[in-house]
Amino acid sequence: MNVFEFAMQMEKDGEAYYRELAAKADDPGLKKIFTGLADDEVKHYEILKKMHEKAKVSKEESNILESARNIFQEMKDRGTVSIGKELTQPSAYQKALKAEEESFTFYERKAEESTDPVEKKNLLTFAREERRHYKLIENIIEFVSRPEAWLENAEFARLEEY
Repeated sequence: MNVFEFAMQMEKDGEAYYRELAAKADDPGLKKIFTGLADDEVKHYEILKKMHEKAKVSKEESNILESARNIFQEMKDRGTVSIGKELTQPSAYQKALKAEEESFTFYERKAEESTDPVEKKNLLTFAREERRHYKLIENIIEFVSRPEAWLENAEFARLEEY
């Protein structure tokens, strides 16, 4: 299995896991965040597939962080959040967090190894995207761990812009 096939499989696995989390989420906001993450993984897969086929790739960055900020604000404004029985423990998200960490590490390592400047740029773009996903999952873990205190912070401060 070459680097592209491996990366494509990682993206497929990520999509499946985020769709599973979306299906388990009771709250429409969390469902939307997980669906957005799954959709991002599909976009990554398609770009990797084109790269693998040696097609020229144009990469637009995801807006998942901005969308998540809006969703969490909506949840705060509603005043009630129903996460879902299976999703109340931070451990439910540890698998996703670990997968995102492995993804951005993988893309960064492959970018270092690449001698093709276009490929290197694309791999670093994927690494940035996966780091964004990692930050979002970290915020979800904090949210389910301390929902009252976390929602009081209207700034949603831990999500950094890149």
